[in-house]
Amino acid sequence: MSGAIQLKGAGTLFYKEVLRFWKVSFQTVAAPVLTAVLYLLVFGHVLEDHVKVYGTVGYTSFLIPGLVMMSVLQNAFANSSSSLIQSKVTGNLVFLLVTPLSHWAWFVAYVGAAMVRGMMVGLGVMVVTVWFAPPGLSQPLWILSFALLGAAMMGTLGLIAGLWAEKFDQLAGFQNFIIMPMTFLSGVFYSVGSLPPFWQGVSHLNPFFYMIDGFRHGFFGVSDASPWLSLGVVGGSFLLVAGIALELLRRGYKIRS
Repeated sequence: MSGAIQLKGAGTLFYKEVLRFWKVSFQTVAAPVLTAVLYLLVFGHVLEDHVKVYGTVGYTSFLIPGLVMMSVLQNAFANSSSSLIQSKVTGNLVFLLVTPLSHWAWFVAYVGAAMVRGMMVGLGVMVVTVWFAPPGLSQPLWILSFALLGAAMMGTLGLIAGLWAEKFDQLAGFQNFIIMPMTFLSGVFYSVGSLPPFWQGVSHLNPFFYMIDGFRHGFFGVSDASPWLSLGVVGGSFLLVAGIALELLRRGYKIRS
């Protein structure tokens, strides 16, 4: 197929994936926003008067960027992974397999739609929570860069998980034992700099930490790690998982007999 036809096909699949989650936006967008607000109300209320981060930043202000980025990451992963496993379980994936779309078109469509959902949920969380304690806006370019790169990486991981899983139980295991722990242990609710040296070292092995920390740097201008280091780690991680996902799609891993 020519490049123009591939691009049009990828656009059509992308539109279908966006429409899929938007049709149930109360569940896919509004519900995660509500969950983030509940986290803010509980943790912010309990710790606001007891914890200061980076010397002068209030805990609620510190928490908001972490919740925004956590929402972006989790929902980007959920979108691509749930779409693929649902198509495999219901059997309608065959309608995509008979098309001449390349593995690149699949990748762009699924990851692109995952990024849209992740960014929409993150924006919703920001709009709702920013009224509690505006976190500031020190360097917006860092905020946008890490949000987009983080959403792309998690959408790609979701694509890999959806290709690997053959039933919903396997996908739930991937999310509960890999994605959720790495997200919650990335510094969303605390500054990694406040941990003992050993656990700081462990945290620095978690690529999710660099996504959260780099994103938070854009709000306060300070962070636990250099934003350039964070950008390098996140960018390198994305290229790695993107290469794996593209190779799996090219082979038709667990989707072509």
